[in-house]
Amino acid sequence: MKAVVYNEFGGPEVLHVAEVDKPVPGPGQVLLAVRRAGVNPLDYKFRSGEFQIHSPRPLPATPGLEAAGVIEAVGPDMHGFAVGDEVLGWPLTGSYAQYALASLLIAKPATLDWDRAAALPVVGETALRVLALLGLRSGETLLIHGATGATGAIATQLAVAQGVTVIGTGSATNSDYIASLGATPTTYGEGLVERVRALAPNGIDAVLDAVGHGTLPDSIELRGGTERIVTIADPPAAAALGVTFSAGNVQDSDLPELAKLAEQVANGQITIALSRTFALADAAAAHELVESGHPGGKILIDPN
Repeated sequence: MKAVVYNEFGGPEVLHVAEVDKPVPGPGQVLLAVRRAGVNPLDYKFRSGEFQIHSPRPLPATPGLEAAGVIEAVGPDMHGFAVGDEVLGWPLTGSYAQYALASLLIAKPATLDWDRAAALPVVGETALRVLALLGLRSGETLLIHGATGATGAIATQLAVAQGVTVIGTGSATNSDYIASLGATPTTYGEGLVERVRALAPNGIDAVLDAVGHGTLPDSIELRGGTERIVTIADPPAAAALGVTFSAGNVQDSDLPELAKLAEQVANGQITIALSRTFALADAAAAHELVESGHPGGKILIDPN
């Protein structure tokens, strides 16, 4: 089968397409014929070697933390799924490939297209996890740094649906998009504290940082402390400032909530902004776009 592989750590140029052996599902696993793979910032952090200290990975490696596809084979003791089922979830092997092994999966709603299905697992789980950590209640005010990003946009919509007032940061050109999500837009950068205080004179109850780039000191000032601030983007600053950093660790118990979210996306209650879909051979260009910090929505890989 064809897969994107890197044999050394480095820039996007280390990615190339190679012929590799088709994996065989073991106990509790399925073989997934990948229809789409999602591209995430963690993919290039693993590829660059930046995350070797946190989560060492052997070489050669295939990137890709999420996928949607059709089950082609089922291993022993894997219950609840059958050959031909359309699913989405987190592969055990890299998803920038024609086939991948997987065990943490949910059924794909029939009306959910492959692009949105593959775009959902990582950002959906992240948004659900962080909102649960923040313990938001109806009537509270949440500040989201990076409301235009894939995770920030889903978190915004979910929080608004809970009756939470959301203030979302982004560039001035994205103000209309943030407002369309149900949030009050404001721009990031110098003067943020004053702008947010003007929009929320009674204060901010919680903060989700989905961008990093030095937003935590302002967040602490707005909160008057470090409580109920969660970052998914700035672990070094979180450790230095005493703020909660949250990273993904998906469990079976998380799957029912993701399945509910998938239905909401399928029926249009929650939207996911999509940017571009790249072929396997163009994986380096996909990484370059994600690394730019301005992908304009979720980036996907079509391995077929």
